[in-house]
Amino acid sequence: MTSFLLGTVKGLFSRLQAPIPTLRASSTSQPLDQVAGSLWNLGRLNHVAIAVPDLEKAAAFYKNILGAQVSEAVPLPEHGVSVVFVNLGNTKMELLHPLGRDSPIAGFLQKNKAGGMHHICIEVDNINAAVMDLKTKKIRSLSEEVKIGAHGKPVIFLHPKDCGGVLVELEQA
Repeated sequence: MTSFLLGTVKGLFSRLQAPIPTLRASSTSQPLDQVAGSLWNLGRLNHVAIAVPDLEKAAAFYKNILGAQVSEAVPLPEHGVSVVFVNLGNTKMELLHPLGRDSPIAGFLQKNKAGGMHHICIEVDNINAAVMDLKTKKIRSLSEEVKIGAHGKPVIFLHPKDCGGVLVELEQA
């Protein structure tokens, strides 16, 4: 029995060591992040936003436990949130906490008591062109117009039902 198990383990191990075939993307003259015929381009991931029930506790975790650079809390009454930015080097996290009873984050936290991922933010090089193009593609936004976001730049949120269940924020690069 022992030799059978040993042979089986050796067989599995040799299959794990077998080279994995690599796939090459077909070369095109167009970058992967550019939409064909479009007047705008998708950029880098700017941040991942996390709704938190306790902003001080969450900020302390990222700063004191994980050693990240963490900003002071910034109240944004026009968005109904207080925000703490966590710098991760290649991107940021945005910790969101409700500011006022009408905050969209308050509703999110009522459904998700422990908090959780709220949205992702992707930069675009021409937000107005992106908005017009996405409207023609029947992608809904949560507001009629672009607004100024937490970084002082124009932003718009795309409806999660049109984005695979993810709330997507586009931000002018």
